[in-house]
Amino acid sequence: MSREAFVSSAYVGLLYEFLQARGEDPVSLLGQPWPDHRRDPLGRFPMDLWADLLQRAEQKLGTPAMGIEIGRLITPAHIGILGYALLACANLAEALVRFERYVRLVYDHGPMGTHFDGKSIELEWGDDCLHPGQLADEVALTALVQFARNVTNQRLHPDYVCFLNPAPDDVAPYEAYFGCPVEFEQASTIVRFPIEQLDLPLRQPDPVLLSILEAQADKLLAELPVGDGFEQDVRRAISRRCRTGEPALGAVAGDLNLSGRSLQRRLQSRGFSFQGLLDETRLMLAKDYLRDGHLQLTEVAQMLGYSEQSAFNHAFRRWTGQSPRKYRQRTMLTDRQLVRP
Repeated sequence: MSREAFVSSAYVGLLYEFLQARGEDPVSLLGQPWPDHRRDPLGRFPMDLWADLLQRAEQKLGTPAMGIEIGRLITPAHIGILGYALLACANLAEALVRFERYVRLVYDHGPMGTHFDGKSIELEWGDDCLHPGQLADEVALTALVQFARNVTNQRLHPDYVCFLNPAPDDVAPYEAYFGCPVEFEQASTIVRFPIEQLDLPLRQPDPVLLSILEAQADKLLAELPVGDGFEQDVRRAISRRCRTGEPALGAVAGDLNLSGRSLQRRLQSRGFSFQGLLDETRLMLAKDYLRDGHLQLTEVAQMLGYSEQSAFNHAFRRWTGQSPRKYRQRTMLTDRQLVRP
């Protein structure tokens, strides 16, 4: 059984507010009541219906690059607990770590890949994701960049943006908004930020509030549907393999009585990839291990199935934008603040 794709009801409110600001009656135009997310913080709105509503609005208004106009209206309220958790982070790097962890609370359509090469950090949504269409992608990437601008109070811009959808008639509004080259008809949807932007401080850092919000977000995340349980079986097999060596695809597949190709195919049908689950599982374990101040970094690397600490350091930087040592220092500082009388 495949996992369905959803966005949060609060996020859908962006379209209604956009239409209302244009003097339109959004309920009449869209044929759907205004989403009410106040009673249910997990209010989940089907992705296909979200894409359909965007299409209806575009057909009515004919606004060029309408997704950009909608996405730039983003506020913390549109992404709920995730939005307020991002506000409480110390810098953009910490915010991106939380975004990666909790993005399913707002936008759940498949795994997000995070790539770090020492010069930039790249967020990618590839073939393992469901594709809701150009308008939905435009809103999502614009909202991400706009939120980063809002919380840093900087007119920051990515190095590069690309979409897998066909090119519009006029690319100029996209390049004007993002402030970088924008390509279309690519293999993935990508936004890439220069590495120096990760150190930009945010306007309202609050480590104590952040820990409280993370606990609430973890609880909500645990309540999200995870399909038929196969994904969790793979995660558990990866965790076991990490303790005994490199959790390679073939070894994990063998533990599940599958061939490597069958494992990849079954994961893809559910909107996942083996590499994505491997990275997510290792990151989750790494964060737990790094909270234990008695473990040396070499021991943490070995417990995650790395033969060299340098490989672990490189992977952790790719996932989070910071070194394991720096993450440990910040985490231990936050923990001390929480227990301080």
